[in-house]
Amino acid sequence: MHARGGGPVALLGSGEFEPWSDELDLALLREATGDGSVAILPTASAPEGETYAEWAQMGLDHYARLGIPARVVELKGREDSERGDLARQLERASLTFLSGGHPSYLARVLGGSRVWATIAASVERGGGYAGCSAGACIAGEYAPDSMTEHVWEDRWVSGLRLLPNTWIIPHFDALDSHRPGLRDFFLSRVPPTGWAIGIDERTALARLQGEWRVFGEGGVLIRRGDDSIRASADEIVRLDVAPVAAPVLD
Repeated sequence: MHARGGGPVALLGSGEFEPWSDELDLALLREATGDGSVAILPTASAPEGETYAEWAQMGLDHYARLGIPARVVELKGREDSERGDLARQLERASLTFLSGGHPSYLARVLGGSRVWATIAASVERGGGYAGCSAGACIAGEYAPDSMTEHVWEDRWVSGLRLLPNTWIIPHFDALDSHRPGLRDFFLSRVPPTGWAIGIDERTALARLQGEWRVFGEGGVLIRRGDDSIRASADEIVRLDVAPVAAPVLD
């Protein structure tokens, strides 16, 4: 039975569909309601051409290795997000997985759509949500165009607020290698009352049975105002955030 406050949620800093996340995937599916399958949405990489198909195949191969049924939901643009046949595929899945790419593109495609309403309703019923990089970022309050290149605020859009009052920062340990000071730049944009969640590469923060736990190879920073902690694999962290039944959209 899923924990009060909705189904399991996983936020990955990078490295979707790799062996380090096996334990996480299995834990999500043990808790989630649904038919035991995974619906893979590589939507955030659709602007990158062949990368979309590469992520899709990586996801199928990953779950096949684990013996978990999975399918790719072919959602590439805004028109697709209103398709009833795609929404129905998500209704029965136990886990919806949004892989990496462009956060702002993903938020524009899904925001206020039939497909996003279906995903939110599934989580409310106990289904699972997992997002890596862009897929993690949009679950909070903001969606930059990129976490490493076009990062300035004039290119940001609102996140989809599955987890309200959170600013999710993937690739956290690698940001300054792309541009010195980039990590502090993102942190400085989080208001004092908001939760900043910095997730290292090949690392995840997951809500299972109502508790937030770290998985993977790196660590997670949780900060609110002047209080911050850093946690590593298997640690439980205090984060007073749960998925909302109907995300608030602009």
